[in-house]
Amino acid sequence: MRSPKLATRTPTVETEIVQVVVADSSPIQSQLLTRALKSRRDFQVSAVALETSALHDFMQSNQTDVVLVAGNHPPDLSLLRWLRISYPKIAPVLLAENDDRELVVNALRAGAKGIFLFTQTSFPMLCKCIHCVSQGQVWINSQQMNYVLDALSEVPTLRVVNSTGRSLLTPREEQVVALVADGLTNRGVASELGLSEQHDQEISAAHFRQGGDFKPRGTGPLRYVARRESPGGMDAEQRLSAEEEADGYNGNMQKGEEIVR
Repeated sequence: MRSPKLATRTPTVETEIVQVVVADSSPIQSQLLTRALKSRRDFQVSAVALETSALHDFMQSNQTDVVLVAGNHPPDLSLLRWLRISYPKIAPVLLAENDDRELVVNALRAGAKGIFLFTQTSFPMLCKCIHCVSQGQVWINSQQMNYVLDALSEVPTLRVVNSTGRSLLTPREEQVVALVADGLTNRGVASELGLSEQHDQEISAAHFRQGGDFKPRGTGPLRYVARRESPGGMDAEQRLSAEEEADGYNGNMQKGEEIVR
């Protein structure tokens, strides 16, 4: 005689509800996107005007996990920066028409946690994007990742201006100063930029003629200006030590005018 089979219940998995805000300057697009997202049981969706004041008023009294930013062409990246500073736990996603390199890099730098090409990608992928960023992940494709890696590998620049905002250095000189501020030696700077060390010395000489008050003889001035113009500056003892170090370098600074721009 067979024993009766016991009925087994499959445990139900509760779907986590993601609180989504659609911030779009286009009322029609906002309405269509909101309606499509509301058809999903895993989203709680609200539409808010694409303005910092409207978003702030809404998020003060409503839980928000993800903000979809769209509508402006080009996008207003200041809104992304404001979200990053004011609501760092919220994940903004920029809905873009294309993945222009400058747009991608600047949007991620401003605080976007995802860049979604809504004209080229399906709605189910948007839903997946929302879930990913709500869990702390970043949503970008391989091309956008290459843009970011290229931007990270580029030589940085450090602008030096006078009181009227006029740049005192050439783009090449700005790169030299930025690399020294990052701790590279003069030989390291020359290697990074593909320069000869003599060329590096010439750029250094020109910088101090333009900057004014201190005109040492060798390659040491690069480290001197980096320390002198760093936050907090240098005290008297550090300044003296830096000047002595700069004066200790041997180099022909008379060729400073012959700079390859």
